[in-house]
Amino acid sequence: MTVFILVVGVVIAYLIGSISTSTIIVRAVSGKDIRKEGSGNAGATNTLRTIGTKWGIVVLLLDAIKGMVALWILYAMIGDSSFGLAFGAVAVVIGHNWPVFFGFRGGKGVATTIGVLLWLVPLVTIVAGILCLIVIALTRYVSLGSLILTSLVPIILAIWFHRDIWTLLAAILLALLSIYRHRENVARLLRGQERRLFDKSSDPS
Repeated sequence: MTVFILVVGVVIAYLIGSISTSTIIVRAVSGKDIRKEGSGNAGATNTLRTIGTKWGIVVLLLDAIKGMVALWILYAMIGDSSFGLAFGAVAVVIGHNWPVFFGFRGGKGVATTIGVLLWLVPLVTIVAGILCLIVIALTRYVSLGSLILTSLVPIILAIWFHRDIWTLLAAILLALLSIYRHRENVARLLRGQERRLFDKSSDPS
């Protein structure tokens, strides 16, 4: 693996992440700009609230798949390099959050983070994902469930003394990115003002 190939692969991962499926789908289905609707977030939850549950699920799946696709392409280019794949995993999520094709206004990266984590550490991600779904089912707070998922993965990896330091560091960075992108949600959760899933009120989320 050369540095040039690694850089090209990471750039490709970022560009794949920059394909904002929520922005594209909402515009195609309704003619609306998802970034001007609801919370203004170009992600699955805001899509669900803007044009319906079916399309929210489609966006969730496509955003997760693009994370996996980016890592498959990078893997084909650089091989089984945990260092390179860790960089690619973070790059594709950064692309989703700040997409170059859409004025650097994207989503919060949860679905894409799930995609890359499923590729890197599938068992740990499934365990964290189950806990995430339980929290969402009990509270109807998508943001809380999302933060639990992204934060649990590096914690579980650290407890299990995961030997691949680069994968662990990538998981930590992805968790920090998620917390940063959800900072307003965290503030509303603390104030008891966070909007719940399927809530018809006009509060932001």
